[in-house]
Amino acid sequence: MRRRGPATVLVFHPDEAKAYAALVRAPRARVRLAVCATPAEAAAAVGDADVIYAWKLPPDLYARAARLTWLQAMGAGVDWALVPTLPPGVTVTRAPGIFGPWMREYVLGWCLWVTQHTETYRAAQRERRWREEILPDRLAGKTMAIVGLGDIGRTIAAAARALGLRVIGVSRSGRPVREAERVYRLPALARALGQADFVVVVLPLTDGTRGLLGARALAAMRPTAWLFNIGRGAVVDEAALVTALRERRIGGAVLDVFASEPLPAEHPLWGLDNVALTPHISGPSTPAEIAPVFNDNLARWLAGRPLRHVVDRARGY
Repeated sequence: MRRRGPATVLVFHPDEAKAYAALVRAPRARVRLAVCATPAEAAAAVGDADVIYAWKLPPDLYARAARLTWLQAMGAGVDWALVPTLPPGVTVTRAPGIFGPWMREYVLGWCLWVTQHTETYRAAQRERRWREEILPDRLAGKTMAIVGLGDIGRTIAAAARALGLRVIGVSRSGRPVREAERVYRLPALARALGQADFVVVVLPLTDGTRGLLGARALAAMRPTAWLFNIGRGAVVDEAALVTALRERRIGGAVLDVFASEPLPAEHPLWGLDNVALTPHISGPSTPAEIAPVFNDNLARWLAGRPLRHVVDRARGY
């Protein structure tokens, strides 16, 4: 890909723009970095950007990006980037293969929090009570349904099976994977949910998945089952979930993602005793882990070679 001057790479992150930029590896004669931490800084630079390397760039700025050909997301999810203002010819790439190890530990850690009655024993300690009548439960032998079997879902599934859980999956295609005993297509979601002690939602947010886990799906779950949402908040109908939790139709929920983030202080989820909330930290993006993905693609882009991890914009992932 021949150019008369260096290509401009706009690096945007509200908190760690400098850290991400410091790890970009490319010849200075071929790449110029525009490091931006605020929308105003990005607005001033976006018109010259050939490449954007970003996390949640303000969507109104894409209309000004007349030279943009490639957008690299600093994460696995790209719903924030697939907006109407993004020009149709722009290639979007994501960063897979990084978040699975983080998220398998998050999921299994909270599963053990449930089966080991951690909250109960900690409360008893604060009250100086000896609760020997309450015994831990076994994680082995329980069933985990993983809704979404991309690289993250399969990583979680493999670890769950290693700990003795029976793992079933749900995906758009229903294609078998070695990490799950059986995979159901999305129309059979309720059948899978009805078998599970733990339901782990790790779907991308698309038009087809928005609100997928609503009242009907929640009604299919066992009254003792726990719902984990670590994908995108809007995949779960929060109003329906609050009702199911309040009425004890399901055992509880571990939630890391929400329709609106940060979760508003007045949201009813905060006050429910059968809910554990975390601030979207189950699969953190770190500059050191994302940088190799971007640098590999940047070298490919500069050489005119096909990029890796290209998003199908029609599917949304």
